Amino acid sequence: DVPDDGLLCDILWSDPDASIEKYEVNDRGVSYVFGREVISSFLERNDLELIVRAHQVVEDGYEFFAGRQLVTIFSAPNYCGEFDNAGAMMSVDSSLMCSFQILKPSTSMKTRNRI
Repeated sequence: DVPDDGLLCDILWSDPDASIEKYEVNDRGVSYVFGREVISSFLERNDLELIVRAHQVVEDGYEFFAGRQLVTIFSAPNYCGEFDNAGAMMSVDSSLMCSFQILKPSTSMKTRNRI
């Protein structure tokens, strides 16, 4: 089990939020949301260019944040039969170029949810 607080909890449950600069309590009821300033500072301090994360539904399967310094990837289309989201997979080539394969949402799921 993941603890209710601490590093493991924050790695799993924290989310980016464009409306803030630093940290605030997460609406999920656990962990925090973080803003662009936190991402930029972390990348600079650790000599990195990109943070890749998951564990948050995004409509198109992937979504960039903070000037393409962070990308969220979600690989499950039609998550739990409750969402009309695409899924995505990210590939990184030898020159560190990232590309995405999109898993489109099932049209049968859309029809079933309307009934």
